[in-house]
Amino acid sequence: MPFRELSNTQLDALKEISNIGMGHAATALSQMIGQTVYLQVPHVTITEISKVSGHLGGAERLMVGITLQILGDARGSIMLLFPKESAHRLLCSLLGRQKKALIMNAETVSALKEVGNILASAYLSALGNLLNKTLIPSVPLLAYDMAGAVVDYVLIELRKSGDMALMVETDFSGDRDQGLAIKGHFFLLPDPLTLDIFLDAIGEPPG
Repeated sequence: MPFRELSNTQLDALKEISNIGMGHAATALSQMIGQTVYLQVPHVTITEISKVSGHLGGAERLMVGITLQILGDARGSIMLLFPKESAHRLLCSLLGRQKKALIMNAETVSALKEVGNILASAYLSALGNLLNKTLIPSVPLLAYDMAGAVVDYVLIELRKSGDMALMVETDFSGDRDQGLAIKGHFFLLPDPLTLDIFLDAIGEPPG
């Protein structure tokens, strides 16, 4: 169904299933870094694809972006974004040592991809169990660039389905009191056919 036609009840249902999925993902990240990760309430944005970068804090903001395709019984994309400073702090926590600057090499790229893979797998596993669907992530891709460039790949895929994007965004952060001042943005971007599958499975069938 067209994204514009979603009712408030359907939007709330999407928020709730994303909240459940992201709760599992946050637990997985907490176990990786040994510290508590806090979630904000998911929010749903329906926007023109050309304006997606603007919702990420500006097309020129430097980001580490990890993208994965949703495979199995549904299609879409997952996008995990870290501002440069947060990616640096996360790597220091994962690798157990301090670095003066964010340096992209085989070790750091592998570590960040593994974060994306673990979070996406936990998120999709929880959604799959809830919806009784098989949902698995593709191999993660990583980009370290301005936000506009990071989302280009995802936008190309989305444009095949139309000119609008539905983004279910959940912001998460580390515990500052424990010394992990990270912030991240987790996006679920289903294609229109997948949206119909989700809504039907949770008892809010497309109109």
